Amino acid sequence: MIAKLKGILDETGADWAVIDVAGVGYLVHCSSKTLAALGETGEGCTLYTDLQVSENDMRLLGFASGTERDWFRLLTQVQGVGSKVALAILSALSPDELQRACAAQDAATVARAQGVGPKLASRIVNELKDKAGALPAGPGMAPALPRGGASADAVSALQNLGFKPAVAAQAVTRAIEELGEGAGEGDLIRVALKRAAG
Repeated sequence: MIAKLKGILDETGADWAVIDVAGVGYLVHCSSKTLAALGETGEGCTLYTDLQVSENDMRLLGFASGTERDWFRLLTQVQGVGSKVALAILSALSPDELQRACAAQDAATVARAQGVGPKLASRIVNELKDKAGALPAGPGMAPALPRGGASADAVSALQNLGFKPAVAAQAVTRAIEELGEGAGEGDLIRVALKRAAG
């Protein structure tokens, strides 16, 4: 299976790009966010890919990050979500926005994507709410917390209460922003619990 392409951006269209890898042009279907991240024609680029094979079609999908590809694979596991709908969702929402929407059961945000009605959006957030926290945070999502100290203990406490690692880390990060770096573990946990629940 083709997992990654590194080459020259040869050509782009509304939802596709051609990547020239050592003289071979790969047609790759992408979200609009990935297309925007590729840069200018003639420049070097890297795409994480997923190959989908059906009875009458073989399609290569491209993603700007491994996290975006992970979300694509999760989305296409939901009944009623094919590759086109998954790319439409990833065109409307970044991986971290999608993660927050699923964790918060925010179907309205997912329904902003073209071709996604309220019913399908509800099914997506319901089916992916538990899987959302298992994926790594996308770029610029939850900053890495310092190892050790009150913040790490607070993250650990939230995880012991059943929160996913990414959700716990985000909540504690927000609590630190609110309370300041010197906040104690107890205060961090109290505020983080409100943020994680909210």
